[in-house]
Amino acid sequence: MRTRRLPLVLAGLLAGTLLTAPATAAPRCAPVPVPGAAHQEQACLADLTTTGTLATGHTVQADWAGLTSAGLPAPSGVPGVQVDGYFPDSSTTNTNHGWNHDAQFVVRLPDRWNGGLVVSGSPGTRRQYANDRAIADQVLAAGYAFAATDKGNTGADFYADGRAPGDALAEWNDRVTQLTIAAKLAAARHYGHSPARTIAAGLSNGGYLVRWQLENRPWLYDGGVDWEGTLWTAGGPNPLTFLPPALRNYPAYAAGNPQAHQAILDAGFAPGSEFLWPYHDQVYWDLTQRTYRAEVDPGFDGDLAAGIPFCGSGTPACDADYDYATRPAAVHRAVAKVALTGRIGRPLITLHGTLDTLLPISRDSDVYAAMVEHAGRGALHRYYRIEDGNHVDGLVDTFPDRLRPLAPCFRTAFTALEGWLRGGQPPRSETVARPAGATPAGLATACSL
Repeated sequence: MRTRRLPLVLAGLLAGTLLTAPATAAPRCAPVPVPGAAHQEQACLADLTTTGTLATGHTVQADWAGLTSAGLPAPSGVPGVQVDGYFPDSSTTNTNHGWNHDAQFVVRLPDRWNGGLVVSGSPGTRRQYANDRAIADQVLAAGYAFAATDKGNTGADFYADGRAPGDALAEWNDRVTQLTIAAKLAAARHYGHSPARTIAAGLSNGGYLVRWQLENRPWLYDGGVDWEGTLWTAGGPNPLTFLPPALRNYPAYAAGNPQAHQAILDAGFAPGSEFLWPYHDQVYWDLTQRTYRAEVDPGFDGDLAAGIPFCGSGTPACDADYDYATRPAAVHRAVAKVALTGRIGRPLITLHGTLDTLLPISRDSDVYAAMVEHAGRGALHRYYRIEDGNHVDGLVDTFPDRLRPLAPCFRTAFTALEGWLRGGQPPRSETVARPAGATPAGLATACSL
């Protein structure tokens, strides 16, 4: 069951409380209460990065497996306090720690603090450690405190949470707001003063959460980095508008049908991404379509739970034939619960790979950038289209000469946001070309915007 929406007045009062937090020094490893937590456990660690937490059992590698390339540098030597716990919730999809309890979080507070806090929600339907390699390692090494949430429900059955269609997705936004407030208070009590800057950062669904928070809770943050966030709009585009054509036409495309090939391109998938289609057909497209459709439109397949896996077009209640535009108004209202508007209230940097084969760039961040401009917030946005980037970096090691990782570009974008918040200007929005002569090893460690 999702949490009740946090009243805006409460969020504002808590944020205001942080501004007057007493400046008292906290001894190393002093207790760190996380406000609102139903349960928490604390550990004083010699290293909060994955280099250390893998050895001590304070991360779960399965949460972040496949999201980064093997060549991504791994920092180390960041001592501090880690707090694991969960907020009140009645759903039980997260099995980390054997708790079988959702709304789990992790808060990491480095001894050498730079005064900043980074808050993140997990990508996909993963759990709270999913950003440990892609995001947490970098920001912890730079001195930031870091907090992450499982978003309140996890796994392929996440759609079973909530009382009404769209509730499970809406809970994700509430849980990030809840953790941001709690982590700010915890940091203020631990260090003796509130964070000087708070940055939202996330990948995929986590990037969507960054967008939503900066649109709807901007007073809690100073800025954000959105790594190809999911775009939800009630009228489309959204994942339920471009995944069904891919599912419907892929079998014929694989058999050599040129019309089916064109239909997938017309759905928004980039020319040149065809080498990624077999993997995405088997791993991403079908599962994503069925589970997210079950969340906002459970009536499409009657008593079935998230449809029929890998059904062929023409099969009754098959998601390959799903047509979002003709579905009842109630379905569109369910999507409207989580829809984006482009009305960001804080500086936002967006990254998106041109070969993204789960959330094609032409139906996602290209559209979102236009929404931000249309909303009159273009001065608060920078958008970098990364040539040859895929949705996540796990396939870079399989196709090192055809893909480039986005994690180094995220690190560069994060640094650019820091400068922006200090009064500078980040590079103008552009398509970032693959550097001529760049080697896979070089691309794994550097990205110039």
